[in-house]
Amino acid sequence: MALQLWDPFTALARFDTDFDRLVRRSWGQVRTAGFVPAADVTTDGDDVLVTLELPGVDVEKDVEVEVADGRLTISGQRQQQDEQTSEDGRKVLVREFRYGSFRRDFALPKGVTAEQVSADYDQGLLTVRVSGVARPKPQPQKVAIRSGKQELPSAE
Repeated sequence: MALQLWDPFTALARFDTDFDRLVRRSWGQVRTAGFVPAADVTTDGDDVLVTLELPGVDVEKDVEVEVADGRLTISGQRQQQDEQTSEDGRKVLVREFRYGSFRRDFALPKGVTAEQVSADYDQGLLTVRVSGVARPKPQPQKVAIRSGKQELPSAE
């Protein structure tokens, strides 16, 4: 009788593979969460800049920027290339890029109109500028303190 060593890591890997196969068979292809572009919100003087990462997105066709009801809404979609095999014969083995529709909403200060908003796209970054909304904070000012002891008028 041959002695077999049990390796817990191999057993875990096999369990993971078997579980993944069971899930795919039961519910079809496993899908990841949809595409949500990362955003930075910064100031540039009196302006606020909202920058979204949108590499591989056709912004002219697939992205909309709207101002309504005190909100800035940036929505669109990243299209997935359906080819599983390219022209030169390469096949897709693993696909980790995220695709699909997205929507990002940002609150705007009262009174902001679409005329104050502009958008530019360069090297995979969509930058939306909201002009004149970042007001500088007022400088602290000292307030004089009156004493509770006040001189009474003399009774002469």
